[in-house]
Amino acid sequence: MLRAARPRTASPWVALAVLSTAMLMIILDGTIVSVALPALRADLGFTDAGLSWTVNAYLIPLGGLLLLAGRLGDLVGRRRILVAGLVLFVLASLACGLAAGPAMLVAARAVQGVAAALASSVVLGMVVELFENPGDRARAMGAYAFLGAAGASIGLLLGGVLTEALSWRAIFLVNVPIGAVATALVLRILPRDAVRPGGSRPDLLGALLVTLGLAGLVFAIVEPGGARGVAAALAVVLLAGFGLRQARASAPLVPPRVLRSRAVSLGNLAQVLTIAAMMGFQFATALFLQQVLGYSPAATGVAMTPVAVIIGVVALRGAGPLISRFTARRVLLAGLGLLLGGFAVLVGAPGTDYLSDLLPALVLLGLGAGLVMPSVTTIVMADADADTTGLTSGLANTGQQVGGAIGIAVLAAVAATDGFRAAYLVAGALVLAASLVVTVGLRPRA
Repeated sequence: MLRAARPRTASPWVALAVLSTAMLMIILDGTIVSVALPALRADLGFTDAGLSWTVNAYLIPLGGLLLLAGRLGDLVGRRRILVAGLVLFVLASLACGLAAGPAMLVAARAVQGVAAALASSVVLGMVVELFENPGDRARAMGAYAFLGAAGASIGLLLGGVLTEALSWRAIFLVNVPIGAVATALVLRILPRDAVRPGGSRPDLLGALLVTLGLAGLVFAIVEPGGARGVAAALAVVLLAGFGLRQARASAPLVPPRVLRSRAVSLGNLAQVLTIAAMMGFQFATALFLQQVLGYSPAATGVAMTPVAVIIGVVALRGAGPLISRFTARRVLLAGLGLLLGGFAVLVGAPGTDYLSDLLPALVLLGLGAGLVMPSVTTIVMADADADTTGLTSGLANTGQQVGGAIGIAVLAAVAATDGFRAAYLVAGALVLAASLVVTVGLRPRA
């Protein structure tokens, strides 16, 4: 059985800080490019269609490889997979920053996505192993959830500032020193992986089917045009084949007992719906601030900062004690209620003034997300054991990436055709659906 020894030279909280630094760098790169797109088009000569691939090339391998990477972490060691991912991420970021044309940048972004899948698939499992005390684990889940919920907003802010102060190349090159330091700290502070004698070989056919299936699904979500239908149909066939393979394989990539857990399956469904609403909201609001209110990229990032700050305070200081006292399910429902209130304000407000129309909604959304993300992460990881922690972590991260891709694609399309108020209404409907999943599907058993 693969178990990592506890750190002896550093406290679990120091180890958590190291893991958080590595994870934040990866999460930021999902949105940091968004505000730099006009600069990329002007400098490298991107077409409008090609420009979207600076984001898509990152999302597709990241969403498609997480399950395989998580399983590899269970089998060969999470620390090894994390270090490999960080090193590759640093090299790919350097290539992005030095890109001389669109093809080189898109290819380097794809390698970044592969590296991000390797690193992010194992971080959550390592956090769970670091903290055995339920109260400490709840607080650690709050810190981890803050990264996912607030990282996108921080990416918008950092991307705008770096692009205006330096150039678009800085948004990639900044990863090189940060990633190098994070890698050195991981090697210095985190314990070595124990050897797992006689560990089973990974289900390579299952890994290939699910990776290509998820990649096709993400491609179908983010790529407009006729290719979307073909990709969606192919994704359905591949994922159905993966399901059959898991039912028959002697050592399946995703053991059926993992998916039979209500906490894993329904918790991930609620997470996908909530992340779709929040990521779509952040993308749509960034467009609204620039296209309607005339904000610059840096001003857009600053305007979105209250969400990140409130999420950080609530997730790091408030969510853990509340989860320990009232259970993760109740805190999750309270957070979803706050999110619904925030989207209701956005739908009903005129939307022309930041302080009176947008800021109250941002406060409610920040409070809600700060409660939702730690509690849903706690629920999803509740049934994980030593052999499946990495896999469950990979499933959770896969849900986040697929949810983010769905939210951005759907809300961007709705905003373009029916306006931003309609996009916020769709986001509220996604949160309402998540609330129903939690209320009905995750009811405590007698």
